[in-house]
Amino acid sequence: MSRTTITIPQSLIDELMSEVKAKSKTEAVIKAIRDEIRLKKKEKIKMMAGKMEFTKSAEELRHKDERLG
Repeated sequence: MSRTTITIPQSLIDELMSEVKAKSKTEAVIKAIRDEIRLKKKEKIKMMAGKMEFTKSAEELRHKDERLG
């Protein structure tokens, strides 16, 4: 874990803590950072839509795990 000093307007901190129901500033910021990372990962996955080619059907992927056979 690292410590970082940043200046954030108190009104933003108050609003963030309220929105994410955090008990501390640290908890609120960590939740906000995790949420932003999750959203960016979702965007990357959406951008890949239609760019991947699957050679197996959904049924095969779902029920025929080659590693088990």
